[in-house]
Amino acid sequence: MTVPKTGILVLDSSDPEPLARFYAALLGGTVEPAPGDPDLLLVPSPTGIALAIHRDHGQAPPSWPRPEDSQQAHLRILVAPEALDEAEREAISLGARPVAAELNGTRLDRRSDVRRCTDPAGHPFVIAASPGVSR
Repeated sequence: MTVPKTGILVLDSSDPEPLARFYAALLGGTVEPAPGDPDLLLVPSPTGIALAIHRDHGQAPPSWPRPEDSQQAHLRILVAPEALDEAEREAISLGARPVAAELNGTRLDRRSDVRRCTDPAGHPFVIAASPGVSR
């Protein structure tokens, strides 16, 4: 018999409260304290995205998108194809920074259905068009 499990993506941050508010606003969710852990904030969203922000005083932002580095992990936010530009503008208005992976001045990813960003603490995420998502 398999033990019941659930999962959550946890991002480290030296200042978790503003980052949790950023993702709550971006995902239409809320910020809630984690029971029994004062260094963890939960960011549940109505679409089922499970995200948490953990206080880590020594956290350093990832170096992505350098071609020689891997993203390691990233959050992929799915939107209706016709809402991609609007979703990107919303993320940037909340404090996201758009990024483009380049090597010797040549853009590595020319896909028009994915927008690469970092959150205010430097964690990578993408906003991706998905035909299965409706407005």
